Amino acid sequence: MKNRLPLLFFILFISNHCFSQLKIDADIRPRFEYRHGFGNLFPDNADPAAFVTQRSRLNINYALDNLSLMVAVQDVSTWGDTRQILPVDGNDSFSLFQAWAELRLDAHWSTKLGRQVISYDDERIFGGLDWAMQGRFHDATLVKFEKEGFKAHFGFAFSQQTATQNEGTAFNITGFFTYKAMQYAYLKKQWEKSSASFLFLNTGFQKFTGVNNDIADGTFYRQTTGGFFSFPLGSLKMNGFAYYQFGKATATADLSAYDLSLEAIYKPSKTVYGLGFEILSGTDQGSTGDNNSFFPLYGTNHKFNGFMDYFYVGNHANNVGLNDIYAKAVFKTGERSTLLIKGHYFLSNAELANDADSYLGTEIDIVFTQKELIKNVVLNLGYSHMFAGESMSLIKGGRPNDNTNNWAWAQLLIRPTLFNSANN
Repeated sequence: MKNRLPLLFFILFISNHCFSQLKIDADIRPRFEYRHGFGNLFPDNADPAAFVTQRSRLNINYALDNLSLMVAVQDVSTWGDTRQILPVDGNDSFSLFQAWAELRLDAHWSTKLGRQVISYDDERIFGGLDWAMQGRFHDATLVKFEKEGFKAHFGFAFSQQTATQNEGTAFNITGFFTYKAMQYAYLKKQWEKSSASFLFLNTGFQKFTGVNNDIADGTFYRQTTGGFFSFPLGSLKMNGFAYYQFGKATATADLSAYDLSLEAIYKPSKTVYGLGFEILSGTDQGSTGDNNSFFPLYGTNHKFNGFMDYFYVGNHANNVGLNDIYAKAVFKTGERSTLLIKGHYFLSNAELANDADSYLGTEIDIVFTQKELIKNVVLNLGYSHMFAGESMSLIKGGRPNDNTNNWAWAQLLIRPTLFNSANN
């Protein structure tokens, strides 16, 4: 494979001179983190975590007439995870992030096939998860219609872990809402200052039975439907969404859940102020009835409900839900720098055991951003602190709530364009 890489780049370079467009970008992203209660309450008699992770990604975009291609390869690793002078990376950190082809059928219709990022609106249900070093992709086919501020996208996916199966279609990869099959329709209308969208998503998951839960027994489905909106209201900008989930939460449990949000943004001058709430329904602790816990599935959940990832980032599924009331301000601290301060007030949506107080905690997030520290380089510095209430212990495995829970990080985003034939 290594011997073929120079040939691949040579072919792409020659193709560049045949009325095509070639663009190559790099994304190098080292991030230091200090974790003392990130994602969960800090336990007694434990030491904090500290490490540096890095994304090293190469994006290759190619276009010719009515055909576009993209290939993105990446290595996601922790500094020091591979012993020095090893001839190979022993941590399997290299992967194919995207590899897709888009065919433009006419002026308005196209289809996009392969491994790709699917991201819509504020990324609550579908998002690229760019905060996570590995990102999020889907192996899918999209059929797209776009004309005069209106778009209609239809997506389809069918997942198998191998092509060597001779009988059946059992899907044995089990992860956090990893689907066996997916279909969705997404519609959006854009006006001068407003927009509205509608999504219907159907996701199917392999059902297993038997004593060892190893016998494939059909597929159960979860449906998510709703939409996002944005419009001006006087001097305010209003953003919000409403989604409903139904079908099956598990192979045996029915699902009925909702997610509602409304946010007002006010920008009188250089400072931006925001006030909003999000309500995600939950299931009462100890309940044996239907599942009422909404889960945002394939979005960029780190953007929501506090940067310390206490909720819906690989956790809080089938739980008591969340009422999140928040306020934020973004101050311009320089010509190309900003300071974000955001506070969250968290409450459980459903009933906690023994009629416990619904208050879960308060989180403060602070992020400083320096754009163009030098050309193509952005600096981010962040600090978050969780002031946990007593009831937080009830949803976090009984861990103590009275320890300090904080998180600090520093990150460089280095994203140069290495080659662009449009500039030649």
